[in-house]
Amino acid sequence: MAGGAGALVKARASAVAAEIDKAFDRLLPLPDDPRRRLYEAMRYAAIGGGKRLRPLLVQATCDLFNISRDCALRVGLAVECIHVYSLVHDDLPAMDDDDMRRGKLTTHKAFDEATAILAGDCLHDLAFEILANEETHPDPFVRVELVTALARASGPAGMAGGQMMDLEAENARFDLATVTRLQTLKTGALISFCIDAAAIVARLAPEGRRGLHGYARDIGLAFQIADDLLDVEGDPVLAGKALGKDMAAGKETFVSLLGVDRAREQAALLVAQSKAHLHGFGAEADLLRAIADYIVERDR
Repeated sequence: MAGGAGALVKARASAVAAEIDKAFDRLLPLPDDPRRRLYEAMRYAAIGGGKRLRPLLVQATCDLFNISRDCALRVGLAVECIHVYSLVHDDLPAMDDDDMRRGKLTTHKAFDEATAILAGDCLHDLAFEILANEETHPDPFVRVELVTALARASGPAGMAGGQMMDLEAENARFDLATVTRLQTLKTGALISFCIDAAAIVARLAPEGRRGLHGYARDIGLAFQIADDLLDVEGDPVLAGKALGKDMAAGKETFVSLLGVDRAREQAALLVAQSKAHLHGFGAEADLLRAIADYIVERDR
């Protein structure tokens, strides 16, 4: 990644992360009643740490259409609620059974399993409360489309469906097409929403969204290939979590199916394709292009 592009991504990601943390802090004040532990767990899971890639993608795409920063922040916050809830639930013993996340104890280890489940449930609910609020957008039809799109990206036709496939992967041998489908749902669906949300708010016609859809699809797959490579070659300290679990569980990944070199070549090809999809945009899409590079060159 060129130094300027890397610096651009890091600077914007840092600014977005600070905005997201402040927003969570405002939305989750600690109540002086028996719900306090639940709010503490939600704050523990949501505030601090993480790349905040999804809110960054929302804001970068909103920049293409001069969408207000407040609207972009609220949509990005809703996406991050869904992402964090999924991490809290994925870390549970019934799922991936992880002890560390983002360099600290997972939520169920820091609190308990029941509290972690409720914290994840409430973060999921909070996402749709944010999108349904007129502070996000004055047009109720835009809000309904945002809610519908995020629900679809989060449910059985999206992230949750991909997670179910991932659980089944421990008991079956998946080919490349099946692994691609799994990751398109588990990782790619929410990334695609981040891009599509700006098109929804900008009221872009369906035919005008094709390039953005192509960009989202390609960076979603590139992101997962990069994750698979980090799972094999990465540093657990930098990652802030245990690595090598897919291999230990016997799951097929892009790396196990393609090998390290071919997987890296495929990720680079997907990044090039993703940037080609942005040919209709000028300098206003430079952050999206830089994010595509960052996705495969990151170390965590």
